[in-house]
Amino acid sequence: MNYQETVEWMFQQLPMFQQIGTAAYKNDLHNIQAFASYLGNPEKQIRCIHVAGTNGKGSTSSLIASVLQESGYKVGLYTSPHLKDYRERIRINGETISEDFVVQFIKNSQEFLNQNFLSFFEMSVGMAFAYFAKEKVDYAVIEVGLGGRLDSTNIITPILSVITNIGWDHQNLLGDTLPKIAFEKAGIIKPNIPVVIGEYHPETIQVFREKAGQYNAPIYFAFEQEPVNYACPLQGNYQQHNFKTVQLSLQVLQQMGLQISKESIERGFANVIKNTGLLGRWQVLQNDPKIICDTAHNVNGLQYTMQQLQLETYDQLHLVLGFVSDKDLGNILSLFPKNAKYYIARPNVPRGLDVDLLNQQMQAFGLVAESFSSIPKAFLQAKQNVQIHDLVYVGGSTFVVAEII
Repeated sequence: MNYQETVEWMFQQLPMFQQIGTAAYKNDLHNIQAFASYLGNPEKQIRCIHVAGTNGKGSTSSLIASVLQESGYKVGLYTSPHLKDYRERIRINGETISEDFVVQFIKNSQEFLNQNFLSFFEMSVGMAFAYFAKEKVDYAVIEVGLGGRLDSTNIITPILSVITNIGWDHQNLLGDTLPKIAFEKAGIIKPNIPVVIGEYHPETIQVFREKAGQYNAPIYFAFEQEPVNYACPLQGNYQQHNFKTVQLSLQVLQQMGLQISKESIERGFANVIKNTGLLGRWQVLQNDPKIICDTAHNVNGLQYTMQQLQLETYDQLHLVLGFVSDKDLGNILSLFPKNAKYYIARPNVPRGLDVDLLNQQMQAFGLVAESFSSIPKAFLQAKQNVQIHDLVYVGGSTFVVAEII
């Protein structure tokens, strides 16, 4: 198989949460542990920083990786999901994994994969660990896929754990209360390994304190940090929460002996997009008229982006939206303004929410929308309708952003 055939095989043959949702979720680590053993336990050959949380994982992971890269280290970065190309998930110093490595890795592991029915995510995690070990990275920043305790990345023993925040998402898998969700995220806390907590709630802070105390893990709270003033292309006031988390994480790493200067921190923040390829975070696609896209896709993330929209100046707001079917639309749709023009479609993934169902639910919230057969068509109509002083926002799902970037 060539690269495209290999990736297609990975997408179609094995369960992929990005595509089908809950049915792909595994509730134990047996498969990834067996796969790691088959691969020679590459995760034990790399020093990792583990990042979990409901929102902000991608920005936080990318910022830490960018600063470490600017500090002269060889840095692996594993994130998910990807927007355009599968290889976006696995990078070293910003460079994506090679097509040849992806092809050869799957080819060499084919018998094991066929016999053990690994999920798409388990395969990807094993590939990332194998690649980082082979390339002898100095450090690898590993973003949790979903939850923490039972996530396939959680076979690592990191040098630092980071939990950005706790919010409402994937309640059917992680729990129906904030403490239950916090318990799953806190599953990445390891014995004697320091942990940085970004934002927290009165209901969740005790969960973190208890887990850290149980494991004798030093615990730090970034929410108490002063605002960060580094220049950074990641726009949106909500990024300040991530900036604080990153700043404290870097301080803890410095205490461990990592050579991280103030200048490298400044360069890491300033060059984060160039160094990591991070896209879709309050990304301005054009000006006059202004078009912004953002991958926020749950209640907490969309609260921040809707607040950010209120700070923008425009004559008319146009929103291009689509959602996946496992989201809490009742709470999500209540966040959107009524005096806006909506263009809606189903994202091009199996778990995309049917546009007619979305339209019905939007009407219940007084949101008037025009339906389209695809996200690109909805986006095109919005661009045709927009005037010079209007604003277009594209979002609701990572998949919506992926289709228009």
